[in-house]
Amino acid sequence: MAHKELILSPEFECMSADEMAVLQGEKLKKVVKRCYENVPFYTKKMKDLGVEPGDIKGIEDIVKLPFTTKDDLRENYPNGLWAAPKSEIVRVQGTSGTTGKLTIVGYTQHDVDVWGECVGRCMTMAGLTKEDIVHVCYGYGLFTGGLGADFGAQRLGALAIPMSAGNTQRQLMVMEDLQATALMCTPSYALNLAESIVAAGKQDAMKLKVGIHGAEPWTEEMRKKIEDMLGMDCYDIYGLCEITGPGVAQDCQHHSGLHIHHDFFYPEVLDPVTHEAVADGELGELVFTTLEKEGMPLLRYRTKDLTSMTHEPCACGRTSPRISKFKGRTDDMKVIRGVNVFPTQVETVLLSMGGDISNHYLMVVDRENNADVLTVMVEVNEGVFSDEIGKLDALKKEVGARLKQALGISVVVKLVEPMTIQRSEGKAKRVIDNRGLN
Repeated sequence: MAHKELILSPEFECMSADEMAVLQGEKLKKVVKRCYENVPFYTKKMKDLGVEPGDIKGIEDIVKLPFTTKDDLRENYPNGLWAAPKSEIVRVQGTSGTTGKLTIVGYTQHDVDVWGECVGRCMTMAGLTKEDIVHVCYGYGLFTGGLGADFGAQRLGALAIPMSAGNTQRQLMVMEDLQATALMCTPSYALNLAESIVAAGKQDAMKLKVGIHGAEPWTEEMRKKIEDMLGMDCYDIYGLCEITGPGVAQDCQHHSGLHIHHDFFYPEVLDPVTHEAVADGELGELVFTTLEKEGMPLLRYRTKDLTSMTHEPCACGRTSPRISKFKGRTDDMKVIRGVNVFPTQVETVLLSMGGDISNHYLMVVDRENNADVLTVMVEVNEGVFSDEIGKLDALKKEVGARLKQALGISVVVKLVEPMTIQRSEGKAKRVIDNRGLN
């Protein structure tokens, strides 16, 4: 169902590498000066490193700058990192569902306009235009998802339906009655909606052609599942409120990595331990510097997201670097008996099995007799429980064997009945760690 390639801002999205480097360098000099002169945190950080704004001559000098972490944001709560006076801040957004203090980010009107431009570019990558009707069930409020989608739709001139999450039956009614052509929500909620649409026999009544999903890691297998159930093309959008919100990057119709809008956000992929750059194609931690943000610009922000990057040309014509689907987050990764385990690895195995295995699972990590135990709860079809006991045992052994092969460790498999695992209307909770290691 590939569409004719649409590019919202080709003068920047298709800019040559040399021209882009010059543009990035000019923007970096301005943002470093802004941080140094307006944010005491960065003034001290740079002085401690012996760096002044005049030392930044071009984008290659970004390695001279200090890193910023989530802890730095918490310690400067609520507005210690703002680089604009409150009179110029027109809105705040923040993190959702985290423990402790929120991360509150201030936006000037220019920041909001840039955000809308970036989400608009992403929606255009997915083939959307001003003729489309966009059903948004990302959360609205401090969370950036819903409003980010709204700003992107405004940039395109598309019609946005601001549903937020929850009340699935009402979602289906509005989606059908207003003939929504695009769905924007988390992938886990998209799967939830897809199951409800199929159960209601409403596939033919829906006009959906595009899904734009993000805010949590998901696999190619999950993408294919949603696409098959709803007959639409699904795209992976990425962002984080510290940098702007959704719209930092997204894949195009070729699905060969997520294009970063690097005229606004400069990406580095670094070894999370040594902080040295890794080569294209190698796994590392994604680090961003905001190049044009006024309200709360960040220098070399460590996202904790693990990915690889390529600068190879893309068939779509865009020249921006692309990042691969995320392996996970450094803080989502669980070290179990010395092995690094990510929820996406489990998801890949389960979704590849099909048949009696459903798409819903939960990982529970315990410590028994000083040893780590990973239990994977998996929903299976009702028929499995009504069949002979041997079939259930055989399926349990098969799941266990496949997970052991993929993860490198043995796991305890519990097959449970449909609807046993709690459904998510936002970010899905995939892991419960009872070890108390934090």
